Amino acid sequence: MTKTIWMFPGQGSQATGMGQDLLEIATAKAKFDTASEILGWSVGDRCNGDIETLSQTRYTQPCLYVVEAAIADELKAKGNTPDYVAGHSLGEYVALYAASVFDFETGLKLVQQRANLMNQASGGKMAALIGFKRDELEAALAETNGVSLANDNSSAQVVITGEPDAVDSIMANVKAKRAIPLAVSGAFHSPYMGDAATEFNTILSDATFADATIPVLSNTEPTATTDAAELKSRLTAQMTGSVRWRETMGAFAADGVTEAIEIGPGKVLTGLLKREHKGIALQNITGVESLNG
Repeated sequence: MTKTIWMFPGQGSQATGMGQDLLEIATAKAKFDTASEILGWSVGDRCNGDIETLSQTRYTQPCLYVVEAAIADELKAKGNTPDYVAGHSLGEYVALYAASVFDFETGLKLVQQRANLMNQASGGKMAALIGFKRDELEAALAETNGVSLANDNSSAQVVITGEPDAVDSIMANVKAKRAIPLAVSGAFHSPYMGDAATEFNTILSDATFADATIPVLSNTEPTATTDAAELKSRLTAQMTGSVRWRETMGAFAADGVTEAIEIGPGKVLTGLLKREHKGIALQNITGVESLNG
């Protein structure tokens, strides 16, 4: 029996031109138009503009939400329904939308507030480590104040976050095939985001969540649930908590998922899954051509 998960990527997957072919579909274009009214700027124009502007957090996150939500809705319109949904960081909001936890407008307004708060963050540093010994990394993190895991993406890839000196210390003392500082405004998914998280969670607390129609695996607790209160509680912890994607992949693989579909630009999540769990069929749906493929 086929078991399918839809996976939604987050910030870092954006690409110039993403979503432009969706404007040919009336229902998808309507979402772009609604989003532009809410945001006060054109999602279509921003997606088709220069990558430097698109990569600013305040633009990246709403644009990814709109593009991915539009694709998910077109898939549903074709009669497709997954057994699970999950999203990486910002992608969790699209997963919740796809599971009917909130409507399109509610999700976009939350993402807009989240993006603006994160865009204003300053201080801190993030870096990606690829090809390392996990026990060595965990020991170094335990011994170094001011640094933690932001994204535990796979057994071979993580992102660390925190005070610049502490991040530099980990990069200097943990052997890795590659250690790459990230060009971000702040130390996302860390205590550095505490003030932004406090302000955002005041907004989040007022949002209405419904029980999910599809089980959702959350970033901060990678076990499937449909409970509205639990899903909101998990999302409340997301801005300062780690993205536990390695465990998320392990959870749905253990539950017998046979097919994983990444919805949105790029192939980051299918790439991680391909290396981590063999035998799961992978598919990427980035726009109209792959929707109709």
